[in-house]
This record gives sequence, structure tokens and C-alpha cells, in this order.
Amino acid sequence: MNRDGARKSAWQDEIRKFQSEEHERENTFDVVIVGGGITGITTALQLQKQGSKCLLIEASNLAFGTTGGTSAHLNTFFDTTFDEAISKYGQENAEVYAQAGYEAIDIIKNNISEYGIDCDFAWKNGFLIALDDKQNSKLEKMIEGARKVGIDMAFCEDIDFPVPRVSVAKISGQGQFHPVKYINGLAEAYQNLDGVILEDCIYLDHLEESVGIEIKTSKGSFKAADVVFATHTPPGVNVLHLMASPYRSYIMGFQIEDEKYCEDLIYDLSDPYRYYKTQTVNGQKLLIAGGEDHKTGHEEDTGVCFSNLENYIRSHFSLGPAVYSWSSQYYEPVDGLPYIGKLPGSNGNVFTATGFRGNGIVFGTLSAHIISDLIAEKENKYAKLFNPGRIRPVEGFGNFVKESASALTDFVKDKLFTQKISSLAELNDGEAKVVKYKGESYAIYKENGGRNHILKSTCPHTRCEVRWNGAEKSWDCPCHGSRFAINGKLLTGPSTESLQRIFMNGEDDNE
Repeated sequence: MNRDGARKSAWQDEIRKFQSEEHERENTFDVVIVGGGITGITTALQLQKQGSKCLLIEASNLAFGTTGGTSAHLNTFFDTTFDEAISKYGQENAEVYAQAGYEAIDIIKNNISEYGIDCDFAWKNGFLIALDDKQNSKLEKMIEGARKVGIDMAFCEDIDFPVPRVSVAKISGQGQFHPVKYINGLAEAYQNLDGVILEDCIYLDHLEESVGIEIKTSKGSFKAADVVFATHTPPGVNVLHLMASPYRSYIMGFQIEDEKYCEDLIYDLSDPYRYYKTQTVNGQKLLIAGGEDHKTGHEEDTGVCFSNLENYIRSHFSLGPAVYSWSSQYYEPVDGLPYIGKLPGSNGNVFTATGFRGNGIVFGTLSAHIISDLIAEKENKYAKLFNPGRIRPVEGFGNFVKESASALTDFVKDKLFTQKISSLAELNDGEAKVVKYKGESYAIYKENGGRNHILKSTCPHTRCEVRWNGAEKSWDCPCHGSRFAINGKLLTGPSTESLQRIFMNGEDDNE
């Protein structure tokens, strides 16, 4: 199974690529869904069940991106806490927000039951641990906010967990599963309902016409009444790119040497926080731990993030080797809530779902039901709260300014301060740099053995300069999160184009 980086996750390593069925090529559908992760497949299945004729297109293979790279926690509490939601959106909206986790997990459980999906689902308790007095004060506010919206979160007796702490809170009714097994099961159910999946199909553009939408892809054009972008952030250029910023999180799976490990889901309250669980993968029980989050393209040496995470984990746990290590991308909304619904600037028949923070499995699942209701013109209790077109001139404005200023700084700084080298020979094997050479800016990666991959370093999306991600061997755009392979091939939108390659004499341009 291919993925959007050099490191396969535990889930992607265990499961082979989903085999989509061959179909006689059609070009007219009720709905085209772009993106083959949990949001796209759950949406496609729900719409197909409702009687729509659907096409799901995926630029690579199912579970290529963040769904295949999640830590696979299923939560009824979120990165935006309930006390924060009450403060920003009021009691009534916070109560609606609090129902989202329970409803999403119910949807997942119902799908597992209805379609007989074997995906290692297990109910778990969740524990929030405060490592110091400051975190304890935060935890007190979280518990009070949860109580106000009817969520059962409370301080509890200490737990058997080796990280020192000052307090612990428990929240029951959490869960975990194998995300790739799950979405493969959904995809099979979708195909059994005559839904069409087209992999290795890159979205290029769409045109909203007086009747319907034309969707242009690398495998031809399609017509549809509605389009759903289940791609994290929508492709192309949209106002949401200023409202949701890309971040990366780092995850490792360690062999467990004995059975003395907490079986539940653990989260500290550091910023960024660390998260822990145990799960059996490929017949081997692992401690899966994550953290070290940072904004995409803003860490000079991403390999250090894995080192820092491993050093911290090993300072508290006795573990075997790290058999898996990977990173994954998510998007932070400026006002704390996801954007799910009609795409701003569209005519009302283009839909999107983004800004899930660290709760992508839950909100991706919920997005399917919000969007399918909107397409069917049904009421949905979450639609107003998560509406991408919401205008909040006060809440989130500071973050909006900060993130926009950051993107502008990246654009200017990278244009002015790319390194200058006099020849490609200054690169060592395995090294990558954005360089100035004879007045032009290039992204260059030198393989072991000496072959150079030379690319124009400007992201096609909004012309920012890409930066090297050594841990995943990718070129990442720090402005809006587009990512590219060493040969320039597009890995992650919102760009719809690859980086321009520069071919030296004698090189083949057909790879």
C-alpha cells in the first residue's frame, strides 16, 4: 500500500492495497467524491445507500493519506475542549458539539455491525493526565466544561502508568480500531451497492455550470450534480486555506516486552500533547505513542521529532525496538471547530470537510452524515455549527492574523534567503536543499549513489517555497500544506499540480 511519505504506518504496512473493481467507463454521476480516506468513503457509502449514483476518485490508493496515518483513537472529547466551546459558542452550541463524538462512534459501530467488518474495534476508557500544577488547573476547567454539557469526565484514582503526574481524570466510552481494515470494509460495501471507485485519478479542476458540475481529472472529465472534497483542505485556492493551517504529528509503535502496560487511551495536557495506547498489529502487541506536533514545513530537522519522542517514551517505559514510526498531517481551524458543509465561494453544490484538529476519525465520520443530509436537503443538527461559511469576526480573529502572517513571512523569507551554492557537487548523498543556482531557485535531492532530483522549488498552489522533510523524504509547503515526492510528484493538496522537474542531459522524463 502506497502512502504520502517514506514511512508506512502500522495500519498501512499490515494491509494490502484495496482492489477496486473494474467498471465500464461512465462520465455522469449524481455525486463525485474526491478523496479516499474515511471522510470520502463514509460519504460515498452513505450517499449510495440514499440512492445517489456516486463516483469516488482517489489520487493514489485508498488510505494513502491521513486516515492511513492516524493513531486511530475514537474519542467523545476533542482538542477544542468543552469549556472553550462554551466560552466561544455558548451553552446550547457546546451541547450540540458534545454530541458529535458519541454519534460518530455509533455510526462506526453500526457500520461494523451492518457490513460485518472485522477491524479490531474495542471499547476503552480514556484517561487525561496532568503532569504539573498548570496542567491540573487546565484539567479542572476541562472537567467543569464537560459536566456542563453532560459529558461524564471526572477526577479518578491513580492509574498504573509510568509517566509521573499530579492528577488523572477518566472519561469512559472511548474506542479504538484498525482504520484501514475499517475503510476497506466500507469500500467493499460501497462497491456492492454499485458505487464506483477510481484510484490513481488526480483531481485537476472543476467548473460549476448552469446545470451540474464538470470535474476534470487525470483520467478524463466527469459530470455531476454535486462534488464533495474529502481531501482535508479543498484543492485549488479557497478562503479556507487562510482559515485552516497544516500541522504534522509523529507516531511510533514499540514492541512491548511484558504485559504491564495500561490497556486504555492516555493523553497528557502538554502543548503539544502526547497520546498513548496499546494495540495488536500483525499479531504483535505494541505501545503506540505520538506527539511532537508542529506546523508543516516549520521544523528544520523532522528526524529530531522522532528522536525526541522516542527518548521521552524510553525514559518512562521499558520497551523493545520501535518497529513503526510515521508522521501524519492534520489541519487546525482558526476558531477551534471543523468546517463541514458547502464550500465558500461555490454555487452551493460543492462541499468540503476540513479543520478536524486531532479528531479526524470522529469528524470525518460525522462529515459524511452532515454532507449527505445537505445534499438530500435534510436538516442536520450539526450543519449550522460547523458551516464553513460561518463568520466570526471576534473568535479566532487573532489566530487568523497569526496564521496569515506566518504564511506571508514564509513566502517572503524563502524567496529572499534560499541558500546559494556554486554547483550541485556541494550536496552530499542523501542530502536535500532549496538552493539558488545561477539566479534561479531549486529543490534538489541527491540519492545515495549520486543521482540528483532537481525541481523548481516554488509550490504551484500559491507560489511559496517548499522545504525538505527528511523524516518522510518529501518537499512540504509551509503555507498551506501541499507535499511532494523527491521526484516532484504531488502527494498532498491543496496544490493540484506537481513540482516542475528539471531534467539533465540524458535523463528520462517519463518516470
